[in-house]
This record gives sequence, structure tokens and C-alpha cells, in this order.
Amino acid sequence: MTATTSAFLRPQSVALVGAGDRLTSSGGAVLRNLLRSGFRGRIVPVNPRGGDLLGLPVTRSLAEVSPPCELAVIVVRADSILEVVREAAASGHRNLLILPGGFAESGAEGRTRDRELRLFAQQHQLTIGGPNCAGNINLLEASSPFAATFLRDMPRGGGVALISQSGAIAEEVIASSHSLGIPLGAVISVGNAMHLGLAEYLDQLRADVACRAILLYAESFGDMDRFREAARRASEHKPVVALAGGRTLAGRNAALRHTGSDALTEEQAERFCSESGMVRVTSLRRLMLAGKAFAAYPRGIGRRVLVLSNSGGPGVLCADQSALEGLELPDLPAGLQTRLHGSLPLEASIANPIDLLADARADRFGDTLSAALENGAAFDAILIIHVVPFMVDGGAVVARLAQLCSSASVPILHSMMGTLEHKAEWSSAMEAAGVPMFHDVEDMAQAAGLLARYRALYPDAR
Repeated sequence: MTATTSAFLRPQSVALVGAGDRLTSSGGAVLRNLLRSGFRGRIVPVNPRGGDLLGLPVTRSLAEVSPPCELAVIVVRADSILEVVREAAASGHRNLLILPGGFAESGAEGRTRDRELRLFAQQHQLTIGGPNCAGNINLLEASSPFAATFLRDMPRGGGVALISQSGAIAEEVIASSHSLGIPLGAVISVGNAMHLGLAEYLDQLRADVACRAILLYAESFGDMDRFREAARRASEHKPVVALAGGRTLAGRNAALRHTGSDALTEEQAERFCSESGMVRVTSLRRLMLAGKAFAAYPRGIGRRVLVLSNSGGPGVLCADQSALEGLELPDLPAGLQTRLHGSLPLEASIANPIDLLADARADRFGDTLSAALENGAAFDAILIIHVVPFMVDGGAVVARLAQLCSSASVPILHSMMGTLEHKAEWSSAMEAAGVPMFHDVEDMAQAAGLLARYRALYPDAR
């Protein structure tokens, strides 16, 4: 199945049935996204009108496509899809990604169409992705980009993959990959999952060395035993973080109307995610925080954290949230306390959290972080809080921290608070040094908690 699934994420050639030139049409949007992604393989637009589209010659039918393409993407009306599928089988196209709905989710007529499609696919050994999906994007490896989707934007790119049963959720995560700096590289919309569902794509991503972490949004899991096995296999290699929609009665009713699925109750979801070896989250925000954190530290972290701050209030909130996440703030080693008493102002708080005071400049931040790193065996991670007051050169602080973090042996997360003119530039400098950046301390502590939960599940992860 992994070899088959790869045709839906890394095809060498794509035929687009229903290709068009209008942005408001599915065929136009998919064709533009295929080109926009930088796809380097063969593209064959298929439309009975012929001519050319966006500089590509158009073929009038799949019967005229020779040799057949590795993947055929279908974006015609639901009542025309079976005819196209028959043509695909006759012309040697075996892998079909069907975006339109109008099947099992669409009443009696749709269920009849669904049965006919399944039977024909079985008789002719076709593999179908979808139907009723938003398509797939794969930018995990810059050298082999691919996007067959009508979603509005491309993700930022990077080693995180999302598998979603909702196109709208996928759209939001893509948007947040830019606003929150999540290195999202793959977005997979499973739709009705006729042949390729969560488990099949999990197997594919587990084997993909470019994928560092997998995010899931699901309202149902199909064959529960099959999924459980796939999730456990994947989680032993890389974190799988799951958001299960429909955990309340109102949510389950909404899920039934959305996909026709019976969502798990709160207790069932907790138990099933645990049995599947996944890290469970209960909000979309936490799912996205997990993507950011695990992209940097895919093997997770231990529970002992040092909070290093230059402001007391944010340090308190970070300590609170850390405790709620099950993290520990151990006492400072005696040697570290002695060293800091000799270098920090009398008013500084030499405890955990460390409070460097608001006027801390590059030397104070740098000396303290250096001392903490030298005592790295006492901590599993360091959470840095950087508030930039008007009298301090924030750029100099960031430069010093980035220099130290780039070679640090202890995982480091960083929160830079406030409205800052150079915040984007400074955040980029820290992330280039391998440090995930967060807009507030509670997000940072939540992310650290998720990292620790994975390590607790897989203590031998390295």
C-alpha cells in the first residue's frame, strides 16, 4: 500500500481531468496550484475543448493520454465521474484522486453512485483517493514538490505533515503555518477515504524520512484495529498528534451531519489515542503548537525545565502553565546558584524561574544562559522569556542568544513578548539557530508539555 500511496503524494506525472483557466473553478484552481507548487513532472490538462491552458497543451480525453500518467486527478461534476473512471481504466490510469463530492455523503443517489464506483474500482484494480476531498499537497522535500488541491494557499514548507478529514481545518492550519511559523510541508485531505484513509497515509509518512511529525484531525478512524496498528508503528518513529472532533454530544451530532461518522466520546477518544500511541490534543491551537514544537524536537523532551526570564509576571504565568502541563521546575544546582549570585544584580531572582530583571542586556542574558547550559544535566529543556523594554537593544540580546543556542546540547524554546518593530526579524534569527519561537509564554509551556508527553510515551526516543 505504501508504494501505491506514494503516487498520491510523489507522482512523476499527473493528468488533470476537468482542467480549466478560471480561478473560480475547481479545475482552474487545481491546475494553478499544481504549477505554483513547482511540480517538476509531466502535467497533462484534460478537457474536451482542447487548446492550451497556462502554456500547457490540453488533451481532449484520458483515452488520448499516452503513456498513462501515474496519477489522474478528477475535478468534473459528480454525475460525470463514473464515465471518467471508466475511461481511466480503459487507458491504463490506475491511481485516481477524486476531489468532488456527491457520493456516500449525499443521500440515496450518492450512495448508489458510491457503490457503483467501488465495484468498478475493485473489478479493474483501481486505487481511489477521496472522493469528496480537498486534494493533497506535499512540500516535505523541496526537490520534489507536488500540489493537487483547490485549497487557497501553499503551506510554509518543512517537515510537518497534516492528515485531515476536514478541508476547512486544513485551510486554517496552512494559514497558521505562516502566521505561527509552523514548518508545515504536507497537507492530506482524505475526504470519504474510499481506499486511502488515515491509516494508509500514516504508513506512507512513517516511511518518509523528510517527515518529522504527523498531525491528525479526525472525526472517525475507519477500521479501528487497522488504524491503531498504523498509528503505533508511526509513533515509534516520529510523533503522531491527534485532534479528535466530536468529543461532546453537540460535537458528535455535528460530526454525524458533516461526514456521516460516529465520533468517539471524550472517554473513548482518550482511551483510543492512548492505545494508538498518539499524543492527544483537545484544541486546534494545541495541534498547531505541537506541529511547531515537534518539528524542532521530534523525539520530545523530559519533564524538567528551567525558565529563564527577564520579567517576573511572564515567569509566573510560565511556571503556572508548566505545572498544569505536568512539567517540573527543579531547584537550581548549588554551583549554578553560586555562579549567578556572583554575576547578577542583587535584585535578580536566582531560582527557577530565573528573573534577570527588565534591564538585562546581551551580557547578562548570555552569561546566564552559558552558565545554565554548563549545568545542562540538571534540566531537560530551557524555556526563555524575552521581554524587550525601550532602554535595551533587543537585537544585541537576540544575536547573543542565537549564537549560544545554535550549539546548545539542551533543547531550548523561546517566547518573545510585546509589539516589537523587529520581532519578525529577531524570531527568524532564533529559529535559524534551531529554536522554536512563540508569541506568549503559555503557548511555549503548552508546547513543552506536549513534547514531554511524547517522551513519556516513548522514553527511549532519541
